[in-house]
Amino acid sequence: MTHPTSAEIAARIEDLYGAPLGGLEAHAQDQPPGMLAALIASHNDLAFAEQSISFHRDRLLRLAHPDRSIGPHEVSHLLDCTRRLAEAVAVRDAQAKTVTAVLKSLGRTSAPKSPAASVPALPARPVPHASTAPSR
Repeated sequence: MTHPTSAEIAARIEDLYGAPLGGLEAHAQDQPPGMLAALIASHNDLAFAEQSISFHRDRLLRLAHPDRSIGPHEVSHLLDCTRRLAEAVAVRDAQAKTVTAVLKSLGRTSAPKSPAASVPALPARPVPHASTAPSR
């Protein structure tokens, strides 16, 4: 299963909000937490997972290089690196799946032409008059 990369997610966020990601990050820091902040955090988590995958993949390739001998000490490093690589892949896949689902649920909306036009007024209900007569 292929998932979108952090670069593809960044492009979707930029398209949704109509601004570069760097500017959106700065804007989100000045605002109360909301959808933009959540999307940026998810993007950053996805990007970190991708970096972690690259790092551990490269380290695993170095550890398992054919010219290198593998003894008990190296095996523990190979196992640790493999475990960390598997964790990074699982995090990447989960982040990509989640942020993709959220982005699919959002869409650009056009601003309403006037506030009165967007919400119809409710008809006024008659207010019952309070009686001054004592109740029986």
